[in-house]
Amino acid sequence: MNEPDRSSPFVRPYAVTRGRTRARYEFALEALVSTAVGARQQRLKLPPEQRAICDLCVEIKSVAEVSALLGMPLGVARILVADLSVKGLVSVEQPGNVEGRPDVSLLERVLVGLRSL
Repeated sequence: MNEPDRSSPFVRPYAVTRGRTRARYEFALEALVSTAVGARQQRLKLPPEQRAICDLCVEIKSVAEVSALLGMPLGVARILVADLSVKGLVSVEQPGNVEGRPDVSLLERVLVGLRSL
């Protein structure tokens, strides 16, 4: 029987999230993530995946961008961003909505994006 390749940089998603499949709280894919000012001192104590999110979100990114740019599944990105938010290391700005309806400006941006395809 062959042994697994231990030199592979790939870490299973359930290992990164410690088996969790849901974030502590839900937020939209287009929610904006920004690294908090005080996160710089604490980032060295973080696991590599969370450190990468803090480094990436010095410039504001959406949760979907974090997932894509770091090459991690969206569910994993959501869990890690939520963990960082609970620790106060990132700020998550949800898109606005009124009475459960999506923000009109968001819908307009989606429409423009679809038309450009």
